[in-house]
Amino acid sequence: MNITESLKQRRSYYHINKTLPVSEETIIEQIKEITELVPDAYNMKSSIIVVALNEQHDQLWDMIYEAFNGKISREKIDSFKAGAGTILYFYDQQVIETMQQQFPLYADNFPVWANQASGMLQLSLWSGLRELGIGASLQHYNPIIDEQVHELFALPKQYKLIAQMPFGGIGTEAMAKPKEDINQRVLIRR
Repeated sequence: MNITESLKQRRSYYHINKTLPVSEETIIEQIKEITELVPDAYNMKSSIIVVALNEQHDQLWDMIYEAFNGKISREKIDSFKAGAGTILYFYDQQVIETMQQQFPLYADNFPVWANQASGMLQLSLWSGLRELGIGASLQHYNPIIDEQVHELFALPKQYKLIAQMPFGGIGTEAMAKPKEDINQRVLIRR
C-alpha cells in the first residue's frame, strides 16, 4: 500500500473490539519500526511511546473515567476500553531541555518541534495500524490524567503526555470522509 492509499484508509474508529486480525507481537514490531523511521528535528528522538495492552489498557480507561468524576459518559469511555490496547504518546522534556541548552538560539522552537514530531508519529502509527486491519482513534484526555498516567505506568515526570490512541479490531466500518473543496486550503502560486 502506498502512503496515499494508507491515508485514505485511516479513519477514526470508535466501535473497536479486542479481536485483533494480527498478533500483539506484529503490532508491537510495527510500532517500533514506525517510531524509529519518523523524523524528529535535530534527530533529538524526543518521542516516547507507551503501549498499554490487556489489563493495563483496561486499567487506563477505568482510571480516565474516574479522573473525570462522571463528567464523561461511561459509554464513551467503555467504547475505548472495548479495544485491545492504547498507544500513549509522550515527549521527553529532558531531551528538549538538553537541546535548548546546546542550541540556545533555537530554544523556543524545541517544544514546538517535539510536538510536530509527535504529530507525525501519531499519523504514521494510526495509518500503520490501519494497514494491519486495525481501527483506532486519537483522544486527548490530558492534562487532567497526566499524574495518574505517570503513576499507573511508573513513568518519569519528564515525559509530557500528548495523546492517547485506543485501538482494536474493527467492529463497525468508519464513515467515509466527506469530500471538500481542497482548493480552499491548498493555494497554488506560480
